[in-house]
Amino acid sequence: MTEAAQAGEETEKEKVHDQKEADHHPYFRPRDAATLILVDRSGGVPKVLVGKRHDKVVFMPGKFVFPGGRVDKADYRVPVAAPITPELQANLFKGSPKTEASRAKSLAIAAIREACEETGLCLGRKAQDKTEGKVPKLEGPWAPFADAGLLPDPSGLFLIARAITPPGRVKRFDTRFFTADASAITHRVEGVVHADAELVELVWVELGSKPLADLHPMTRNVLNELDKRLATGPLCHDAPVPFFHFYGGKMQKDILA
Repeated sequence: MTEAAQAGEETEKEKVHDQKEADHHPYFRPRDAATLILVDRSGGVPKVLVGKRHDKVVFMPGKFVFPGGRVDKADYRVPVAAPITPELQANLFKGSPKTEASRAKSLAIAAIREACEETGLCLGRKAQDKTEGKVPKLEGPWAPFADAGLLPDPSGLFLIARAITPPGRVKRFDTRFFTADASAITHRVEGVVHADAELVELVWVELGSKPLADLHPMTRNVLNELDKRLATGPLCHDAPVPFFHFYGGKMQKDILA
């Protein structure tokens, strides 16, 4: 999780700083962003995939994060192997202002793209164009999918939470946190994670373990929500979706409706 990690809960000291920033900076509208938390439930305790950031990056150096970032314009147009489920779309429609169908799709697609870009793990499915008998051409960050004969597949994603960066920041993000089972990973791009990359290491860690204690506070909030869901059984779309945002300098937790 990179830029999206800035949509977080603040300490009391940081809250004061944010309020001072708000006196000097104009209001910045949050930009759509998405984060993907991959879960391995093959063992007794669920594990999540985290990446360790390079020690020399400016934001959160050496920290464990989840892949994520802002939505790109291309995320609206990329063809998919399967649409997002009606249940996921309904959850993405919740909240204000109203979310269009294309925007809902782009959020889910951005989560898949960011995961592939930062970890080399791709959630896709073999698909053919019905008119030409071949996979539609994908370029740029989607090239690994095309190389593997895949199209991105958002049908296995679940929405866990939504969070907005506090006011007063120059960079603000309206982040949707998605999760998907590790079995949805269909392709691995070699060489993405290495000593000189943004992420230098990928680790599957048990929920509640020590490496997760040092995560960004907002990310820990989201993981707590994920832990609650997993404790009740398989992931489903009918669980409440929390919305973390700031009002009057304090974090609020609402349920999207």
